[in-house]
Amino acid sequence: MLTSCKVASAALVVLVLAACETRTPAAPPEIDLALASLEKASIEAHLEYLADDALEGRMTGEPGYDAAARYVAERFHEAGLEAGGDDAWYQQVPLISYRVDGNSTALVAHRDSGDVAFTYPGDYVTAGDKVRQANSVRAEVVFAGFGVHAPELGYSDYDGLDVEGKIVAILGKAPATFPHNERAYYSSSRTKAAEAVRRGAVGVIGLRSAYQEHTYPWERIRKQAGTRPSMTWVDIAGHAADYFPEIEMAVTISPDAATKLFEGTRISFTEARAAGEAGRVASTPLGFEVSMTRRTNHERITSPNVIGIVRGMDPELADEYVVYSAHLDHLGIGVPENGDAIYNGAYDNAMGVALLLETARAFSASPPRRSVLFIAVTGEERGLLGSDYFANYPTVPTESLVANVNLDMPLFLYPLADVVAFGAEHSSLERIVERALAAEGLKLAEDPKPQETIFIRSDQFSFVRKGIPATFLVPGFDSADPTIDGASLEEDFRLNHYHRPSDDLNRPVHWESAVRFARANVRIGTIIGNADNRPTWNEGDFFGDRFARR
Repeated sequence: MLTSCKVASAALVVLVLAACETRTPAAPPEIDLALASLEKASIEAHLEYLADDALEGRMTGEPGYDAAARYVAERFHEAGLEAGGDDAWYQQVPLISYRVDGNSTALVAHRDSGDVAFTYPGDYVTAGDKVRQANSVRAEVVFAGFGVHAPELGYSDYDGLDVEGKIVAILGKAPATFPHNERAYYSSSRTKAAEAVRRGAVGVIGLRSAYQEHTYPWERIRKQAGTRPSMTWVDIAGHAADYFPEIEMAVTISPDAATKLFEGTRISFTEARAAGEAGRVASTPLGFEVSMTRRTNHERITSPNVIGIVRGMDPELADEYVVYSAHLDHLGIGVPENGDAIYNGAYDNAMGVALLLETARAFSASPPRRSVLFIAVTGEERGLLGSDYFANYPTVPTESLVANVNLDMPLFLYPLADVVAFGAEHSSLERIVERALAAEGLKLAEDPKPQETIFIRSDQFSFVRKGIPATFLVPGFDSADPTIDGASLEEDFRLNHYHRPSDDLNRPVHWESAVRFARANVRIGTIIGNADNRPTWNEGDFFGDRFARR
């Protein structure tokens, strides 16, 4: 907890910064009480409950997740929030849970020299079909680079390439030569599938880049294949979301299998990868057919988003909402590592939810002019499902949502010096975030890993797709202690603990940094909540031009 001297000093910084920008006034003096109430003990207690083995990794649709959802609802109630769901605190998300029958699937290359069969899951994996029980397709294979068509960037993997009725083999991600925002958008599997369908493709073979293999080796994919179901949400008409029935089947193959697939063609897999890394189009037919088959088992389930509201103080603005989000789910129980099969998700994302709960308590003590909506979403690890469902079926009017601040896997492994605000640069949120961080003595850092395309990989992107300015904050790589290499500690976590059982309560936490991060998040929402005008997209912004509400 900060001393009164430090609290007063922080408030003075906010007031001075606000004098430079009259349209977004500084936080009122009452916010100091809310900031002072933020406590390590509360955040730690939430973390310890949510990441405990008893919740069995909080898999969407399973009892451990439901227990976590009850816990969040109880904490919202204790903090004095209003229930914001369509079922008290809950918004039930209808889901299809589906899993491929591993014994039914086959992948065969049909060459003039003879057939080459690939094995599941050693050579390839497939998630199954969202709707159909059986799939079967045989067609010519065409290498289509990244599967990207970006004419505004002077780039297309499809120009002059006929993929009508064919299977496209495409690399993951998008060209590194793209600006990082455009690279994030065009890396989306949804964007790629839509483009492939538009051009008449009937199947997809996913190829892994060298960077993907470095960060998440094939051996881990192979071991996890089929151990967890895939999921999709269902709309009010009963249709599966983001379903492309024209794509009869999609698989992802290992680097070794890709090398075998490309043997004897116009381009080797090594050459295809190299072209992609150089941002050079090398699309070409491979000159043979591939057949793919599978059967899928389906189950209808539901899993709740948990929603609470702090009602705004200004009658004219209380019907507008600043949205804080954090995903409550993780990976459940999976393949054991070192005798541990529970994927607790302590940092990913029990920590984010713990911060969400503490932020809600702070705002309840000092509401801004606008209302603040807090949502712990389900199914993020299954494909941003809960946030996407809420964005399509919000429990308050869509036009009333002014901004989203997302919390997902903030790593407090070293003394905090800076913060990365993914997506803030697309809108007026950037100046707001920068001011809030400055009040806590923190700097706003640029994206340190644009190749990760993180902006499209967490729940804020569901809001962006509906035209709502959003940002996703995580600690930067700079350590306030010059003897500590923050970037190395972050890299170690991602390589050795991310989506593994060891992301548990044994992970170290620099608690002073966690509290400072929480304070900065409260400041951001306070500035947005008290401003005369809602956040706006920057003129000519890539995402704003595509998604902004007209």
